[in-house]
Amino acid sequence: MSQPAEDRSFPLPSQIAPVPGAEGWEAMYPYFSRFQPEDDQRFWFYNSMHFPEVVPAFDGITSEIPYTAIGANTARLFSFPTTMGIDYRIVNGRVYITANPVTDPAQVEERLGHFQERAGHYYANWDSLYAGWQQRIEALIADIEAVEVPELGELDDLSVVTEARGFASNHFLRERFHRCIDLYSKMWHHHTEFLMLGYGAYVVFFEFCKQAFPEMGDQMVARMVAGIDVTMYRPDDELKKLARLAVENDVADLFVEGSDPVKVLAALGERGEGGARWLAALEEAKDPWFNVSVGDGFYHHHLSWADDLTVPFAALPRYVEQVRAGEDLTRPTERLAQERDRIAGEYRALLGSEEEQAAFDQMLGVCRMVFPYVEAHKFYCEHWFTTRFFQKIRAFGTLLARRGVLAEADDVFHLRHVEVEDALADVMLAWASGSTELGARHWQPIVAERKRIVEALSGWSPPPALGAVPEALNDPAVKMLWGITQETVETWLGSEEDDQSTVRGYAASPGVVEGVARVLLNVNDIGQIREGEVLVCPVTAPSWGPVFGKIAAAVSDIGGTMSHAAIVAREYGMPAVVGTGSATARIRTGDRVRVDGDRGVVTVLG
Repeated sequence: MSQPAEDRSFPLPSQIAPVPGAEGWEAMYPYFSRFQPEDDQRFWFYNSMHFPEVVPAFDGITSEIPYTAIGANTARLFSFPTTMGIDYRIVNGRVYITANPVTDPAQVEERLGHFQERAGHYYANWDSLYAGWQQRIEALIADIEAVEVPELGELDDLSVVTEARGFASNHFLRERFHRCIDLYSKMWHHHTEFLMLGYGAYVVFFEFCKQAFPEMGDQMVARMVAGIDVTMYRPDDELKKLARLAVENDVADLFVEGSDPVKVLAALGERGEGGARWLAALEEAKDPWFNVSVGDGFYHHHLSWADDLTVPFAALPRYVEQVRAGEDLTRPTERLAQERDRIAGEYRALLGSEEEQAAFDQMLGVCRMVFPYVEAHKFYCEHWFTTRFFQKIRAFGTLLARRGVLAEADDVFHLRHVEVEDALADVMLAWASGSTELGARHWQPIVAERKRIVEALSGWSPPPALGAVPEALNDPAVKMLWGITQETVETWLGSEEDDQSTVRGYAASPGVVEGVARVLLNVNDIGQIREGEVLVCPVTAPSWGPVFGKIAAAVSDIGGTMSHAAIVAREYGMPAVVGTGSATARIRTGDRVRVDGDRGVVTVLG
């Protein structure tokens, strides 16, 4: 039996030892992202869901801006009663976060009044407001796609003079780089505009069910909102269409396990009209549906399907075989919907009064209403927009490399965004004066040093949490998305005393299977997954949906009942255990494991 959480604690932030060879890592991130002495008094957990790897310098913006937006919506716009925003810190290249709870009853009551008015407006007008959101986010995507990095030639175009534009093209370097950063910030504000309200609705319904039905598992509550199709599944649907087209056009033999996408594309080009039709369909599907990152949109090197075809081509062989065999490729949405309604009906009937049943109906209705947004926004925000954002920043890197400031385009991601602006100013000045940029001798040694630091930091194993365990963990996103509850913390604290052959987490999706483990610490290695294996990873991304068809089960270190890994696993009818905290550390590739998605237990069999 594990000791009570209050008798034990995690390492304090101040106790984290330096990583040999990574001295000076702090310069890669802004001062406000570093742990302060007073942070020892707070509870922090490692956000391996969004940041499973060391964060390069530029990519630090993907924690700074999202938490700016999440907190603003939670604390300042909608006035969530029991929580403010989320603070983040970076140590040894890893992102830790903590929610700021509101514990004073008077303040909770005051904030509740504002929340009911403000959030109530959104809940009451959800469909029309959501339609407006859709227009805004599509306009933002069009804006980021329209950003162009100027070409700085020997002379500006004559039209600049004849049209009396009044400013030269070097002005656009700073303006358009700012434009990218500003659009990214605005996207994240829109991203969280509805999201926290969605998680808030889940939490209210979960707490009602927990009180009314103490024996009910979290998974059972989540299954009452399953079986709803959302935009995030569309890329996978496009792959299934391509699989059918491959069979219809007699090119199915080219799609085999482990094949190289480049070689397959070349072979298709030699297969006449059938190959040409398939290639044309591929190009049509790419925009926008291949703008999905193999990660979750927080690292520049987690490329999209459009940039790297490894993930879609890893899924196509199975889909092609299923089409050949006449199997149904659709997700079991209808079965899940029937099960959803059956479960809800059975629990509703157990409630003792019409008032309770009416409350149940109202809360469940809100959860089902918000569910499509909670998943669909990811395609537009973390994937489509963010793919374009990183492509534009890479284009600025190409300019800096062409001007000799950087050795190669991707080196731009080893500079903080404020440093990129300095490097661009160097180019603006040199072009204006007819001189040579001075950045090579300044930036290239810094980039080389930071690459070495990132490599050194990648070998560090971050603790799942830091600091003292709080009395209350009541932020809706922390609970529903990351799965951080008192029970989770207990599991983490007691893991060293557990049977080493057993890993415990959330029962995310039902079913029990056995299989050989495939541990993936790097999302870019997803093409290694083979048929029937059990995927073990820090966290899964929604864009991994296509490979869910080939694995037997999924196990993740982090994630809650409504995390994307849990939702996708349920929609694909596949067992899953999430929020284990330590699965990737305690399971090895090749281990035979049993995944019990009903109880949230993974057992290493040998």
